[in-house]
Amino acid sequence: MANEYFRTRRFIGSGDRRVISERVWWVLRARRRLAWWLARVGAEPTPRLMVAALLLVDGMALVGVTQLFSGGRFAAAPLAATELASLRRIAGHTMDHPDMPEAVRLEMPDWLLPLLQARFGAALPVEMAAIAGPAPLDLRVNLLKTTREEAQAALAAEGIEAVPTPFSPWALRVVGRRPVTSGTAFRTGLVEIQDEGSQLVGLLADARPGARVADLCAGAAGKSLVMAMTMANTGHILACDVSAARLESAVRRLRRAGAHNVERHVLGPGDKALKRRAGSFDRVLVDAPCTGIGTWRRNPDARRRLAPADLAELVPKQAAILDRAAELVRIGGKLIYATCSLLPEENEAQVSGFLARHSHFSVVPLVRAWPDGAPPLGGEFLALTPARHGTDGFFAAVLERRAGSSS
Repeated sequence: MANEYFRTRRFIGSGDRRVISERVWWVLRARRRLAWWLARVGAEPTPRLMVAALLLVDGMALVGVTQLFSGGRFAAAPLAATELASLRRIAGHTMDHPDMPEAVRLEMPDWLLPLLQARFGAALPVEMAAIAGPAPLDLRVNLLKTTREEAQAALAAEGIEAVPTPFSPWALRVVGRRPVTSGTAFRTGLVEIQDEGSQLVGLLADARPGARVADLCAGAAGKSLVMAMTMANTGHILACDVSAARLESAVRRLRRAGAHNVERHVLGPGDKALKRRAGSFDRVLVDAPCTGIGTWRRNPDARRRLAPADLAELVPKQAAILDRAAELVRIGGKLIYATCSLLPEENEAQVSGFLARHSHFSVVPLVRAWPDGAPPLGGEFLALTPARHGTDGFFAAVLERRAGSSS
């Protein structure tokens, strides 16, 4: 929507575009609280009133807000008397208020509050504050073409400062907001845009040169690209997805990265191609469809659309995908289950249910699953959050198939 707005208004300069974009994003991140304030003063939460209310609670004087709604050539229409009356009642307040319900204050659907409280307890406000902020721009250095130091220098030559991140051995985090995709380093495949947490899921797969790998929910092949890199472009990766369009969007990324060992495969009902390969893969990655709560920094409007029915539909779907994936793993091979959710129902509970159904699989703790044996994080599973780790929210479990399994 924003892109279409700017395409039809070429006259808007880059500075104004940035300001407009930032205000739209902040409205989306504060939507529940802004709507609460407007309802409190008896006003309808229209987009223009939300923007005006945001400016007020962010510290702008009412006279400054009215000047922005001047009705000039490129300005919004003047505020009506009723709108001004509502804004006067908000002026002088901050965004939060003691009377706000907790779910409103934390910017989440009411039904989700008890589930996330069970996950985070007293730390929930801190976690939600991190999710409410903007996400950093992380890059994955493509070791098929360069090293992290060389990529960092190439970016610096373009005026882009990037620093190593704390967990991924290949990640660089861009300092400030810089246009990366138009630069030579990106266009020649030295770097790829990918959150550090997503990179760590690919790292946990520990896909080695010559391996046979299935990426069952590959989408645009972000994690397939990670594994192609760790496999040094040898072996074979079968990147699968139910969406042909998503897989098609991976073509340009694979070419740019110079990844030649990835085969794309569109999954269909009762897929015979996969059945013929049962028990033949060293690694099977399931980056499962999920509620996506861990990515709300990048998709703040997604929280408004998430409903209980979505979770009810996703949990059995995740279990079915895991059961299907188990059939593909060879004895001694590993199944990696990952989501970008923060809910135990989609993460730890999903793994527990899988182990109850598949007794010849067992959890590989992080200390053994990490390729160099020295994970920077503790615990049985990878459990990342924006507040604790500065990444998107991710969960990953590594499950090993032992001898004697029929699944």
